[in-house]
Amino acid sequence: MKAEILTIGDEVLRGEIVDTNKSFLADRLLGLDIETHFQTSVRDDPPAMIDAFRRAATRSKLTLVSGGLGPTRDDLTAEALAEAFGLELVLDEAALETIRAFFRSRGREMTENNVGQAHFPRGAEILPNPLGTAPGFSIAQGMTHFFCMPGVPNEMHRMMDEQVMPRIEAIRGEGLAVRARLIRTFGIGESSLDDTLKDIAASGDVSLGFRTAFPDNYLRPLARAATAEQAEAALDRICDAIKQRLGPLVYGEDQQTLDAVVGQMLAERGMTIAVAESCTGGLIASRITDNPGSSAYFAGGVVAYSNAAKSEMLGVPAAVLEEHGAVSDPVVRAMAEGVRERFGVDIGIATTGISGPDGGTTAKPVGLVHIAIAREGATYADSFVFRLDRTRHRMLTSQVALDWVRRSLLGAELVGPTWAQR
Repeated sequence: MKAEILTIGDEVLRGEIVDTNKSFLADRLLGLDIETHFQTSVRDDPPAMIDAFRRAATRSKLTLVSGGLGPTRDDLTAEALAEAFGLELVLDEAALETIRAFFRSRGREMTENNVGQAHFPRGAEILPNPLGTAPGFSIAQGMTHFFCMPGVPNEMHRMMDEQVMPRIEAIRGEGLAVRARLIRTFGIGESSLDDTLKDIAASGDVSLGFRTAFPDNYLRPLARAATAEQAEAALDRICDAIKQRLGPLVYGEDQQTLDAVVGQMLAERGMTIAVAESCTGGLIASRITDNPGSSAYFAGGVVAYSNAAKSEMLGVPAAVLEEHGAVSDPVVRAMAEGVRERFGVDIGIATTGISGPDGGTTAKPVGLVHIAIAREGATYADSFVFRLDRTRHRMLTSQVALDWVRRSLLGAELVGPTWAQR
């Protein structure tokens, strides 16, 4: 069964918003063993929308549409779809009353333009929207079933799960079972990753896709088989081979973030951590505490930007700061050891660097960063030059620091990204 996803809105084409709806819908379809063959974004322009609808009707069994169902003059999905197939646009009184009730329940008066949200192509089935004023609708035209949903993500998510998914299951034909996973790696470039795995999933019913999502690289093994059990078994074999080949470069699967993985490992071992941050400005602490239950293993952190703060709050000797400067190996080591001692934790992490865009010298260029991890009886530190913009420099630094915690708990070598400049 071929599926197509169509997102509508000028704001998508202008780059004003990130179109997350496509990835959400494609992932939901994959859960039903349905692969997406086409993804299109179209402006709020009737001729372009009509062309997109007609194309979908000739090539896809399912077409999921998001956007263009609001009350304003540029919300034209129902009107354009009706015109595309010569259908009359009709008022659904029940839908209109539901919209009125939505406003009454919030003590607001409905404006006249909301009436347009209750008009649908004749023959369409209305899909309720409990979170907003824009009902969805479904209709079959040509070879495709159109499912039109709001563009607002939380409204679309709920409508997809509660209204659209059951209807797709009802019309889905029998075919190959499709299963996929996401393997998250950090520390290796995309081309090197492909080369390292060149003999894995090179042919057969399992394919391997690659995607960069800074600062990580993701692998997407996808298996097709006669049954779901056979597809899962094939995935297990490929994923095991990938993990064995890559070792600690793999840190998680599917929705597991690195900070969540680190937190889980600390909790399982009953260990605690504290952070001392300069150039990362609290980003590491923020990422750790993004995860529920982090209070079990995160004691606290210090953002020590000035030399005085490093000395007074972390115990970095003034003489060391004077001799080596704030961005140096001796200072970052002292920061990691100081925060570990002051918070009484098992692990102390520290960062200091020059995130730019200025502040560098010939000896210490913009992008230079020192990272340290202190555990009982041992402190490890290293430096890199990440020639990136300020935001990505801080993100990559925090990723390396968290990866060092993970590797330290695994007993693996502490390394930076293979593509990083020393």
